[in-house]
Parts: sequence; structure tokens; C-alpha cells
Amino acid sequence: MSGDRRGLAAGMMRAASWLGSWPYRAGVRIRNRQFDHGGRQIHRAGVPVISVGNLTTGGTGKTPIVCSLAKRIRAMDRRVSLVSRGYGRGESGQNDEAAELFARLRDVPHVQDPDRVEAARIAVEELETEVVLMDDGFQHRRLHRDLDIVVIDATCPFGFGHLLPRGLLREPVRAIRRADLIIVSRCGLVDDVALETIIAKLRRVDPRIGDEVPLITSDHRPASLLRHPEDSMSLSLLNNAPVAMVCAIGNPEAFRRTIESCGGTVVGSRKLPDHDRFEPATVRELQSWIEGLARPVDYVVCTHKDLVKLQTDRLGGIPLVALLIDWTVIRGEDELHAAIEKVVG
Repeated sequence: MSGDRRGLAAGMMRAASWLGSWPYRAGVRIRNRQFDHGGRQIHRAGVPVISVGNLTTGGTGKTPIVCSLAKRIRAMDRRVSLVSRGYGRGESGQNDEAAELFARLRDVPHVQDPDRVEAARIAVEELETEVVLMDDGFQHRRLHRDLDIVVIDATCPFGFGHLLPRGLLREPVRAIRRADLIIVSRCGLVDDVALETIIAKLRRVDPRIGDEVPLITSDHRPASLLRHPEDSMSLSLLNNAPVAMVCAIGNPEAFRRTIESCGGTVVGSRKLPDHDRFEPATVRELQSWIEGLARPVDYVVCTHKDLVKLQTDRLGGIPLVALLIDWTVIRGEDELHAAIEKVVG
């Protein structure tokens, strides 16, 4: 997708996926026109709805953002519930993101259902929710939202410039015009020139961005390490430490760079598909891989989302720790607060 791999085979794959993106583009266009012109019904939840979504597939760092927004709404003394599709739910009835959010937000209910309208109804009627926070909802247009937030990952902002399956874009970039507020995440992993280039492109697509549509710049900063089940550890343990990286997330490269920003030296990495369930066979294979590393490591580092599925403190005989990430606003705190208060208040 990125175009980094060269050669005949890679070129043929890109050509085939580019051809496949055209029927996808047509489907997206038809669907959006139906919503724009009243061909499809949009349902209201009866309470304010805030949506947090992406233009691209893969990880843009939404989970820490959703967690922060939920805490802000709770601080306003409003009962808030999370609503999401629940992609990859196992026998437990919840997916990895729900498990991570539950660990972070014990007092915030989370309703998962592919039909977000039904999920919102359950939240309002059965849980007496006053504010619905919809995760990954930008493309789910059946549920009316009062604040539509789109997260742009600064490390891969526009999905390599192509729609699925050629690139990572779920919709053309011009779909950003539907957004009420833009959050650029992981700004600390790019330089000022790259960030200004991203902002300039967004403003070319929608000149309102930065004026009528608030633009928030932010970062995901390491907070601490967590060892199962609830043993908090200092980030300083990673300083100059050789580590193995294991993750099943949408943007593993950003995670690697975060580990390195803490001083860790990644001597080996295993990148599993996003939302991988870490079945027993997968765990055994990871254990063998760790035991066979050419260079000894002090820790195996994963994400919080991975740890809630692995539920162990060691992997391959090496201590397993999750790198906990907090979301921090760099610029635009007042605009973000005003937007939320306008909807919630």
C-alpha cells in the first residue's frame, strides 16, 4: 500500500488493488448521496451524541481519545455510555477495545452492537444515559450525531492517498467536510514541517478547518508500564533496555516509535493482524519466537489492548509489560472544551 516495496509482483498487486478501489469508491459515493439527500433515514437517540471516527482503517489512536472524552463528560456530571460496533467480539461478547476501555473506565457502560442505532437505544432506555459517545462512528451515518469528531493520525494521515483496497482510506479525503471538529493525533512523532503539510492539505479540502471547524493538535504520550494484572511500573525500566515488541494493532510502526522514544531498543518484533485474539496456538508460536531471539531481551512490550487478551505476566519466560498511553492536547484545549460543553451542557 505504501509503495515502498518494488518489483513486478508488488506492482501487479498495487494495480489489482487500485482497480478494486473503483467499485468501492462507487459504493461509498452512492451510500453517502443517499444520506445527504434523504434516501436513507437518520435516527436520533433523544440525547446528545458525540462521534469519534477516522477517515482511514487501522489505528489512529482513538481509544485514549475516547477515554479522555468520556472522563471529561463524567466531570461535567453527565451519565455517558460508549457505543461501538464491537468488531471481533469473541465468546465473551466484547472485543479487545471494550476490554481495554473497561479497564480504564470502570464507571462508564459500553454497549456493542453492529446496529449503533439499537445500541444507542439500549444505552438511553435501559442505562439512563444522558450522553452517547460513539466510537468509530464517522462512516456509520444512520445515528444522528451532535458533534462529529474525526481523528487524523499524523504518522499516516491520508491512508497512502488511495481508497481501500489500494490504500487505507475508507472515504475520499473530501469527506472531512462532514466533520465538526478535527483532531490530529501523534503529532509528537512527526516534525513541524510534516505537521504543517497535513494541516495545509486539510484546509485545502475544507477552508473552514481552523476557523469554523476547530483543529486540535495532540499527542499520545507514554504514561507508565503495566504488568498483569495491575502492577504499575515506571517507564524508566525501558531506558537502554533491549526489548521484544508484540502487538496486534492497526499502526504497529507508531507503537515501535513510541517504545523507542522511551529509550527501549527493539531487537525483534512480531506484528499480528489488528484485533488478533491471541489464540493458544498463536501464543505458543510467540513463546518459541521469543525463546529463539538471537539477542536476550529484558522485557516483552505490548499494548494495553493486547495485554487484556494475553492476561499473563510472562511470555517465553520474559516479563511481559504493556505500555500505557495517555492522550494530551497540544493546541486547541479551549476549542475542544467549548465544543463538548456546547453539546453536553
